[in-house]
Amino acid sequence: MTAVAALNHRQRAMLRAVAGGRAEITCSCEPDLYVDGLPCCDQGSARYLVQTGLLRATRTGPTGQRVTAALTDLGRAALR
Repeated sequence: MTAVAALNHRQRAMLRAVAGGRAEITCSCEPDLYVDGLPCCDQGSARYLVQTGLLRATRTGPTGQRVTAALTDLGRAALR
C-alpha cells in the first residue's frame, strides 16, 4: 500500500487545511503543524505527512520558527 492510499480521514483533513492556506509548520527535523494558529492535535500525523513528502515548509528558517506549510505535488495528488 502506498503512503497516499494509507491516509486516514484526519490526515486528509490536514492536507485540505494546508491546501486552503490555513496551516503553518515549524522549521525542524520533527516539524509541528498549526492550523488556524492552533497546534494540530495529531503531531505524529503531521510528521508522517512531511516524512512521506506530502507537505513541506515554504521556506527555511531558524529551528522552531513557524512558516507557511505547502502541499507537494504528491500531496496535491493525494487530494484528488
